[in-house]
Amino acid sequence: MARINLLPWRETRRHEQQKEFFTLMGLAAALCVLVVLMTHFEINGRIGHQERRNHYLTNEIKILDDKIKEIKKLDSTRQALIERMEVIQNLQAARPGIVHLFDELVTTLPEGIHLTSLKQNGDVLKLAGRAESNARVSSYMRNIEASEWLSNPSLGVIETKETELARISEFSLTSKQTNPNIESNSEDE
Repeated sequence: MARINLLPWRETRRHEQQKEFFTLMGLAAALCVLVVLMTHFEINGRIGHQERRNHYLTNEIKILDDKIKEIKKLDSTRQALIERMEVIQNLQAARPGIVHLFDELVTTLPEGIHLTSLKQNGDVLKLAGRAESNARVSSYMRNIEASEWLSNPSLGVIETKETELARISEFSLTSKQTNPNIESNSEDE
C-alpha cells in the first residue's frame, strides 16, 4: 500500500530548522559566554599577577629607601667624623705653635727693641713696643718676614718721642702667625 504522508512536512521541517537554529544559537551563545569567561579569568589572572609583582616591587622599594636613609645617615656620620679628625689633626699640628711663636718672638727681636704688649686674635698678632730708632723697627719687620712662624708684618703707627736720656720710637704693628707644618700638609694635598 502506498503511504501518503498527511502531516504537514513543511511545517515539521521548519520546526526542525528552527530547533536547529536555536540549538546552534544556544551553542554559539554558550561558546561566547565561555570565551568571555575564559578571557575574564585570564585577564584577572594577569592583573592579579601584575598586582603581586607591583606589591613585591613596592616592598623592595621601601626596603631600598630604608637602606638609602641608613646610608645617608652613615655618610653624614662619616662626614662628621672626618671633620672631627681634621680638627684634631689641626689642633695636634698647632699644639707646638705657641711655643714656636714665643721662640720666634725672641729670635726675631733685634737688639734695641722692647715689646710692651702682645695681643693675639686668631692668627693675627698685634705687637706694640719701643725701639731706639726707626731702623730697628724696620729690621724687626724684615726678621718677621724671614721667619717661618710669622709673616706679613704691617706697621700701624710709629711715633718718635724725645726723653731726657734718648730718643725713643713707639710703634705698633700686626703680623700673622703661620704654621709651616700645616701649610706644607695643605700644599701636599
